[in-house]
Amino acid sequence: MTSQEVIAFAKTQGVSMVDFRFTDLLGAWHRFSVPLVELHEGVFEEGLAFDGSSIKGWCGVEASDMMLVPDSTTAFIDPFLQHKTLGLICTVHEPITREAYARCPRALAQRAMSYIQGLSYADTAYFGPEAEFFMFDQARFGSRTEGAFYEIDSAEGSWNTGAPKCSPDGYQISAQGGYLPVLPFDRGIDIRQTMVKVMMELGLHIEREHHEVATAGQSEISLRYDTLLRMADQMMLYKYVARNVAVQHGKTVTFMPKPLYDTNGSGMHVHVSLWKKDIPLMAGDLYAGLSQEALWFIGGLLKHAPAFSAICNPSNNSYKRLVPGYEAPVNLTYSARNRSAVCRIPVGAASPKARRIELRSPDPSANCYLALSAIVLAGIDGIENKIDPGMPMEQNLYKLSAEARAHVPTLPESLKEAIEALEADHTFLLKGNIFSKDLIRVFTDMKKAEYDAIRRRPHPYEYMLYYGI
Repeated sequence: MTSQEVIAFAKTQGVSMVDFRFTDLLGAWHRFSVPLVELHEGVFEEGLAFDGSSIKGWCGVEASDMMLVPDSTTAFIDPFLQHKTLGLICTVHEPITREAYARCPRALAQRAMSYIQGLSYADTAYFGPEAEFFMFDQARFGSRTEGAFYEIDSAEGSWNTGAPKCSPDGYQISAQGGYLPVLPFDRGIDIRQTMVKVMMELGLHIEREHHEVATAGQSEISLRYDTLLRMADQMMLYKYVARNVAVQHGKTVTFMPKPLYDTNGSGMHVHVSLWKKDIPLMAGDLYAGLSQEALWFIGGLLKHAPAFSAICNPSNNSYKRLVPGYEAPVNLTYSARNRSAVCRIPVGAASPKARRIELRSPDPSANCYLALSAIVLAGIDGIENKIDPGMPMEQNLYKLSAEARAHVPTLPESLKEAIEALEADHTFLLKGNIFSKDLIRVFTDMKKAEYDAIRRRPHPYEYMLYYGI
């Protein structure tokens, strides 16, 4: 909708408040609202002022004035607020220059879109992230000087077969036995379908929903592919809806990559393809129906994956999922069909338009504005420098011997290693002034602080291992 159409729509819908949403560097949504009478066409051009000094990773008090410029095409009616509220997703701008703020993730994604449109061989990148999450009955946790704990519960959790507190009925799901079950094992069907219904009402194109492999309510709702900016906006709505629908049903959703020990973690496999004037660039007559450009794209992904892991797997918890030999792919190779490789080429559909690359390492703790931009820039660098991805690997990489595994490069094993890789390899992100050295510095400084916060604290399991030594 245009700005005029948004204002008219809000009036016909009986809207009383207008919510302005924006995203910080870590991927969290923030907002403030104004009465509908304060919304006029000038707001869509000039924006609304706010104080950005309290947003993590942004300006200090010496340069705190910022402007939120709403995107009229993102308008939606918030389904959760008591008073009828129009939501608008915004980009942050500098108040003096009126230029987009360099540390605004959405502005960064807009720059990435413009850069792709200016390429000689492509003008559009499509993305299809598959974000998984857990839906628990309750989550309790705390960390203090004298102690730390967490406790998760789920009626379908494998540990509850003999627990009287949840009236066990024998239909609990085993640790890796949760893929595509029916009732009564999958207790979250109705809630997930409610999430789908709300998402579709907000304009998201949903392809499917289902229970995932892990016990205790691991779920996935798949979005149909879209362009970079629209997909990142949709992922913000996706998380917002999933969390709030869960709360309405007395549940809680987490996008932590590895909230439970000894069962699968949650990934966010990202499907990506490049196009030029409605012609798919990835389709060809080489390996798995790929073009030479697609193979070079894979070469770029494999080369830069250690660096962009800090962006696509940005939490300490991410690396409890990315463990060699377990359920998540860490081996920097590619293959058709083989889900143990970091890059997979789906071959289920014969159409050239369906030819794409699936990057399986990212997880849903990532800020999608940053992550999707970093992924496509790595692939573009592969095309422009004709980076050879090497030979594909068809065997199950989870079952490689230690000797064979030693010859296959892998992703970083910790957030610290990923940060160091990003600091050593980020030139590919600076093209088109999409990422800036300043943003990378601020981002890595924030992540170093997170790493230190974990490194300096005793882990509860250390008491099991070492208390009596």
